[in-house]
Amino acid sequence: MINRSLWVLLVCVAMLCLGQGLSGSLVSLAADRNSFGTDVTGFVMAGYSAGLLLSAYLTPRLVRSVGHVRTFAGLASTVSTAILLFPLWVEPGFWFLLRVISGLCVSGMFIVCESWLNSASSNQNRGQVMSFYMIVTYGALGLGQLLLNVSDESGFVRFIIVSCLLSMSLVPLILLPAEAPSVEGARPIAIRDIWEASPLAVIGVFACGLAQGAFFALGVVFGLAKGLPLVSVSIMMALPPLGVIFSQYPIGWISDRFDRRTIIMLLSLVSAVIAAITLAGGNYLSRLLLISLVTAFGVIALPIYSLVVAHANDHLRKDQVLGAAAKLILLYGVGSLIGPLVVGAMMRRIGGDGFLIYMIAVQASLAGFALWRRWRKPDHLKAQGSDVMTVSPVATTAKASLTPE
Repeated sequence: MINRSLWVLLVCVAMLCLGQGLSGSLVSLAADRNSFGTDVTGFVMAGYSAGLLLSAYLTPRLVRSVGHVRTFAGLASTVSTAILLFPLWVEPGFWFLLRVISGLCVSGMFIVCESWLNSASSNQNRGQVMSFYMIVTYGALGLGQLLLNVSDESGFVRFIIVSCLLSMSLVPLILLPAEAPSVEGARPIAIRDIWEASPLAVIGVFACGLAQGAFFALGVVFGLAKGLPLVSVSIMMALPPLGVIFSQYPIGWISDRFDRRTIIMLLSLVSAVIAAITLAGGNYLSRLLLISLVTAFGVIALPIYSLVVAHANDHLRKDQVLGAAAKLILLYGVGSLIGPLVVGAMMRRIGGDGFLIYMIAVQASLAGFALWRRWRKPDHLKAQGSDVMTVSPVATTAKASLTPE
């Protein structure tokens, strides 16, 4: 199901996510220890999403100009350098700029990876292929959180570790044989075209950005606000993505056999319920129970992104995959830019409960929209090999054959 070139790509993704998993929590922790405040920390962390927005426009042009491998290598080298600059000047504006650079490069690397994977898969196995990708992604992100426990008296050591991991992520792709997908004939695609094919794909990716951007940006601050020591906070942030290792593939397998919209709706609803239970428990929850609930939330909520991306690509042609990957990352980036800002402001006013209230609102809204789309278009058919979507954004001789969502 997964050929050798894709396994090489997944090794690169693992190294990338190990570094990125440590980086996000590390910057958030450093900002908190330097008394930035939750709103300023949210601003700094949102810089990543601002870079992500820029990457959605820049990365496809780089790939079309120099190819997948060179684009990945150039972005990896740039971000590994930017990470080393954080400890040199502890100032929110400077850190925001570095987060913009980090977001531009890391999200660009993910655009390369996701367009590569989607080009190499079909509508009949895309959910499973993307599940392998997300298992590697979240597993490595989770392990990266545990690196917060590395002793670092100087304040430089953990940033150096991040830089090394990001640099090493390009080595397998350069030294091992890997067949990159052709970019000849790649066509641009507008967000409105994705909307016409699948409104849920547009709203779903945006909602995932809102939720996941806030979760990974301010989850550490939430844990500290609940009185957890740093070791427990690192475990709390590590277990959700690690738990996805066990939940992602079964969820992807099921989504390949049933209506993805129904699975997205159920996952969103269950994650909202878990967040509500955590909120209702308040300060009466034990440390173990709080960590367990946060883990359960992540195990259910984090796989939604891969299902939404697979759902979008069910309706796209091969020549639209690269452009669509960038647009979906753009939508995710807008959400992940807004999320930390909103949650940071809420937590400043009402404390850690603001984090949970926000998660409930986002997940419940996504569940409601998925239910509405399921009601509007009850007969959902997946492509059976033609790999086209309903409405073509360009004039072609091949006509679309699928009913949108």
